[in-house]
Amino acid sequence: MAALQLSREEARRIAVQAQLLDAPRPTDLHAVIRHLTLLQIDPTAAVAPNAHLVAWSRLGSAYQPDSLRQALEEDRTLFEFDAMIRPIEDLPLYYGHSSAAWTRYEWVMKWMTANDRFRRDILARLRDAGPLVSRDIPDTAQVPWKSTGWTHNRNVTQMLEFMLMLGDVAISRRQGSERVWDLAERVYPAGLPTVSDEEAFRIRGERRLKSLGIARVKGPQMPLEPTNVGSVGEEAVVEGVKGTWRVDPEAVDRVRTQPVSGRTALLSPFDRLTYDRKRSLELFDFEYILEMYKPVEKRRWGFFALPILHEEQVIGKADLTADRKAGVLRVNAIHQDVKHTKAMTDGIKAEIADLASWLQLSIFRTGR
Repeated sequence: MAALQLSREEARRIAVQAQLLDAPRPTDLHAVIRHLTLLQIDPTAAVAPNAHLVAWSRLGSAYQPDSLRQALEEDRTLFEFDAMIRPIEDLPLYYGHSSAAWTRYEWVMKWMTANDRFRRDILARLRDAGPLVSRDIPDTAQVPWKSTGWTHNRNVTQMLEFMLMLGDVAISRRQGSERVWDLAERVYPAGLPTVSDEEAFRIRGERRLKSLGIARVKGPQMPLEPTNVGSVGEEAVVEGVKGTWRVDPEAVDRVRTQPVSGRTALLSPFDRLTYDRKRSLELFDFEYILEMYKPVEKRRWGFFALPILHEEQVIGKADLTADRKAGVLRVNAIHQDVKHTKAMTDGIKAEIADLASWLQLSIFRTGR
């Protein structure tokens, strides 16, 4: 079958619609996460933590952050796994499968084997006293974890991470930024179906393509969640872009047969529309680097600049800071990647106003 021929505008619209960033806004948090497949957890709160900021970008100021906590901790309709929040119905796709990512490393397997008593100590401790934060779990490791990085000798944390992948333990809730651990059987629902590794991999690829709309067969290495989708979907070629893509055929049909209504949106730097910086450059001509780790004098756009989407274009970055002590949302600068029209400017102002309302802050403009 010949590859589908897509214009750049069609490819962009497919990506935007797949990420639920067109109009009208969705209204249901669980449906949003179900479609996106994940909310990435990142503690940076220059504006708001990533999971909340991504939800707000879709739902607007009607989104209540406590609804996410309730879904995770009380209703158990969502679960936290490997720094991602996912719908509980996707648990069989990850539960017991992620271990393949690290069991191929011989030293990990040796460390786990040497510390089997340590693992059993943790299970017994949680069974008797859980749920617990990691600092309340005694370190009884027979062999310390060795690393040249920050994980060196963090035996409890490392063992819990590996036990999470194996399905022994689960994250019950958060206590501030700390994870509270418990036995998996007391957190996850019983009776979930069993999915083979091969089937889980295939379904995850299909779900990822639905959420991205268009992706490469192979993509750049990403921590935690891939950006490539393998052979799912249909092959496509995008006008003016080298190479082939995989595309969701239903998404192609929607952009070609149904009216498209765009809107303006402020995105988290971790938003999946622009998270793959290479794809962003190829499809949207959008260059972005998260500059929070750069010295101030070397930043072009700001500590935590938010990509700005307008309809099917990514048109710039908004350098915003939530100064909660002063009670203001500081608008430090609006950087234009293209010359902003009145419609773009009005859309950006409206989104900033909605963001400030959601954060319960006043707007204070400090820059251009």
